[in-house]
Amino acid sequence: MKNTINIDGIKLYAFHGCLDEEGRVGGEYIVNVSMEVDFNEAAITDDLNLTIDYCTVFNICKTEMAIRSKLIEHVVKRIYDNIKKTFPQLIQTKVTIIKLLPPMNGPVDKVSVVFED
Repeated sequence: MKNTINIDGIKLYAFHGCLDEEGRVGGEYIVNVSMEVDFNEAAITDDLNLTIDYCTVFNICKTEMAIRSKLIEHVVKRIYDNIKKTFPQLIQTKVTIIKLLPPMNGPVDKVSVVFED
């Protein structure tokens, strides 16, 4: 049986990017996390300790997004690594960072990076 927990639409303001302006002005980001984990026992017992605490995942994303990086590729890897370290019972993990309205030489709604196993 496959069990998946998705946390979608974590909205954060951060200061990532190669341009100095991005470090001063910042921008809007969305983080999505998908985790495959066996939560059958938690579903039966109603015990949070037997599954993934959503608040902990949110706090990992918030903490890592607050650390400035030039590349969101760097940030997505940090988030992924921290989640995997915190929850070793994860079978598969996928983290997506979406950068809204990136500064480019034309109209672009968003760019995204995905790190998964």
